[in-house]
Amino acid sequence: MLPTTSVNSRNQGNGALNSRDAARHTAGAKRYKYLRRLFHFRQMDFEFALWQMLYLFTSPQRVYRNFHYRKQTKDQWARDDPAFLVLLSIWLCVSTVGFGFVLDMGFFETIKLLLWVVFIDCVGVGLLIATLMWFISNKYLVKQQNRDYDVEWGYAFDVHLNAFYPLLVILHFIQLFFINYVIISDSVIGYFVGNTLWLIAIGYYIYVTFLGYSALPFLKNTAILLYPFALLIMLYLISLAFGWNFTKMLCSFYKYRVK
Repeated sequence: MLPTTSVNSRNQGNGALNSRDAARHTAGAKRYKYLRRLFHFRQMDFEFALWQMLYLFTSPQRVYRNFHYRKQTKDQWARDDPAFLVLLSIWLCVSTVGFGFVLDMGFFETIKLLLWVVFIDCVGVGLLIATLMWFISNKYLVKQQNRDYDVEWGYAFDVHLNAFYPLLVILHFIQLFFINYVIISDSVIGYFVGNTLWLIAIGYYIYVTFLGYSALPFLKNTAILLYPFALLIMLYLISLAFGWNFTKMLCSFYKYRVK
């Protein structure tokens, strides 16, 4: 069985911290080490982070098998190397500048869009989703016989980043080549192509998220994380029937943001 952190209380007669307090101190030390490595690029394994980004498209299960190995060797599920986050940030900046160019934004408008996308769309929404999934998984998905196991918040955030990367590439990079010439045109093919890309991107997000939590051996009923697929497909079909163009809405929203 993989090693995990126990949250049962221990005797404190000798003044020692109970296991929950010890786990908090351990988590704090790990966060400090992670943040400190952000300023030491030579300590980051960018080659391995690039490998993960590639396999998130071709075989995301292999990425999560590496999380198993990290738990066995370093006693934590979450990443201890910020290289993936750094590369994701670079991707986010480049793709957002590309969006600004495609939408014919000025320099300062593009900078404002970049700040919004990084701190609101990526960091803000990511923190919210990670916290929500961390709470739900610990509250409802932990097996009854394994109450001593819990999902690390850092792992929940890593799962979000893993799922966010394919979505980012599809919607903020691949889609750029079709926006002006195909997608935002008032035609059936325009909103069909745009909405199909949204379907693939969000579907990827749901699937990679499901894989992340199903990889934890102490969770149950993780298949419910696939249920949003039904709502996604329904929304996709409705959008085609009514001619909604999600990409056109996104472009209008981006332009409104930077005013």
